[in-house]
Amino acid sequence: MKRGEKIAHAGMRGEDIRSDCYIEIELRDSGGIAPDVSSKVKSMYGFSITEIIRTMCEFFELENARIYLEDNGALPFTLAARFEEAVKKLFPDSAKEYLVPVHKNNEDSTSRDRLRRSRLYLPGTEPKFFINAGLHNPDGVILDLEDSVSPQEKDAARLLVRNALRAVDFYGAERMVRINQLPMGLHDLNYIVPHNVHIILIPKCESAGQVAEVEKEVNNLRKRHDVSHDIYFMPIIESALGVMRAYEIAAASKNNCALTIGLEDYTADIGTRRTDEGRESFFARSMIVNAAKASGLQAIDTVFSDVGDMEGLRLSVLEAKSLGFEGKGCIHPRQVKVIHEAFAPTPEEVERAKQIVLAFEDAERKGLGVVALGSKMVDPPVVKRAQKVIHLAILNNILPENWRDVQAS
Repeated sequence: MKRGEKIAHAGMRGEDIRSDCYIEIELRDSGGIAPDVSSKVKSMYGFSITEIIRTMCEFFELENARIYLEDNGALPFTLAARFEEAVKKLFPDSAKEYLVPVHKNNEDSTSRDRLRRSRLYLPGTEPKFFINAGLHNPDGVILDLEDSVSPQEKDAARLLVRNALRAVDFYGAERMVRINQLPMGLHDLNYIVPHNVHIILIPKCESAGQVAEVEKEVNNLRKRHDVSHDIYFMPIIESALGVMRAYEIAAASKNNCALTIGLEDYTADIGTRRTDEGRESFFARSMIVNAAKASGLQAIDTVFSDVGDMEGLRLSVLEAKSLGFEGKGCIHPRQVKVIHEAFAPTPEEVERAKQIVLAFEDAERKGLGVVALGSKMVDPPVVKRAQKVIHLAILNNILPENWRDVQAS
C-alpha cells in the first residue's frame, strides 16, 4: 500500500457524543502496536476494545503505530468503521475492506409489494440513531448518504452504513439506503449492494436514464459479489422536470417498487415556499400518484417536517391517503405510530369492505355476473377497492386472516 499521511484521525469527539468514538492512528518506524484507550466502560470492555484494535491492525498490516481511541459507547461496527476510515486516509490506495459479521436477522429478503407506510430517515454519520431505530417499528429505515451528510463526511458515512447493513438488528424493518445524487451515487453502490440492502432510493431523479444507470451498476455488482436476493429501487422526484417525467421514471425498471417525492427541493425548484396547505404541490403530488399507479408501483408521500405537531402530521397523512399515497417519510421515531394509525382503514371502511367482499364471493359461488349489496349493484372497481381495504386491515392487524370464519360464527 502506498502511504499518504503519517497520522490520521476519524470519528467524533466531545461531551455530547454517544455511541461513537474518535480514533487517531500515528504510524511509527518501530515500537509495535501501542493502543491507548480512553473509555467510560474501559473496566468492563477495555480488553474487548483492545482486541478489536489489534485485530484490525493485523488485517490492515499495521506493524508499528500509536493508536489513540476516545470511546463514547461505540459498538464494534462503529469502531471498525472509524478505524478503517483512518486507515484509508493513511493509505488512500488501499482496497481492503474489513467486513464485520452479518447479524442473523440481516440475512432476510424483501418483496416488491411489502407494506411501506413509514420509512424512518437516519443520517449516515450518526450511528447513535441506528441502534434502536427498529424498536420504533417503522416499516423501513433509510440509512442516508445524501443530504444529511456533509461533503467531507461522505467516505465516513459509506463505511458506517455498510457496517450497519451487516451488523445492526433493525427488528424486521426494511433496509433502505438513499444514495447521493448521480454520478456520485454510483460509487455509493459499492458499499451497499453486496451487504443485503433491500431498497435503493435514487434522489433528485429526473429521467429514466438515471434509473437505468443505477440498475446497470447494481447488476454488475450483484454478479461480481454473487448477490442473489432482489434489490428494489425507489426514485425520488424533487424537481419540476422530474414531475413532468414521472411516468417515464416510474416505468424505467422492473426493479422499481415505489415512487416518492421530496417537496423541499421541488418547491425551491418552482420558486415558491412549501406550506402546510400544500396547494403549491398538489399538481406534483397528483402526478406522482398517477405515475406510480399507472406503473404498478406504490406511491409514497414526502416527509412532514414539524416533529412536534402530531395533529398536523395526522391530518397530513389523511390528506395523502385521500390522494392515493400509501406511505410517508419520517424524520423522527415519534412520527411512526401516528402515520401507521392514520393510514390504517377506519372501522367503517373495514365493515363496508367486508360486506362487499362477502357479497362478491357469494355471487361468484352462485355463478352470477353481477354483485348486489342490498338493493344496490356493486361495480368491479368497488370490489377491487374493498379487497385492498381488507388486505390493509389484515396487514395492520385490524382483521385476522381468518376473518371470514370469525364473521360466520
